[in-house]
Amino acid sequence: MRRSALRPGTTVALAAVVLAVVPPASAADGHRTETIRLTARQVQSRLLDLGAKGIGLGDELVIAEDLYRGGRKIGDHSVVCTYIRIQPGDFQLQCVGTFALPEGQITSQALLHLKGQGTPAPAVDIALTGGSGAYSTARGYVHTVAAGGTERQVTFHLTMDEPAAG
Repeated sequence: MRRSALRPGTTVALAAVVLAVVPPASAADGHRTETIRLTARQVQSRLLDLGAKGIGLGDELVIAEDLYRGGRKIGDHSVVCTYIRIQPGDFQLQCVGTFALPEGQITSQALLHLKGQGTPAPAVDIALTGGSGAYSTARGYVHTVAAGGTERQVTFHLTMDEPAAG
């Protein structure tokens, strides 16, 4: 395995989570909103050098995180990022991830821009692409904010369909 151009702890920029659930609000239009706050702690990461030596197009970054609510582990998050643009001082990664929570899973996708030595933005908004279980109709985004070298605060902003009356 070779060294990454990313600084230690940079990979945590892709996700993180102290979870607090804000009570859902019901809307007259058949939708409800929910905000979930978590802390993510990175537990593993690896840069896969899949071509010529050194970071190049198609190389992958694989990350695993544990998700916490009030200091108790309640789920996990995994993400795979593929390097899609390599230019001096500018890396772009296409990332696809899954958050596994007790009530179901939430999938996400983002295009990340890393500048200089692989420094991520201090905050990133990640689009939700789907879900299962309680999140099967979820749409919205996840806002992540760095909270140290291997932690991020993660806030899910969800809108979901209300169950049909029947």
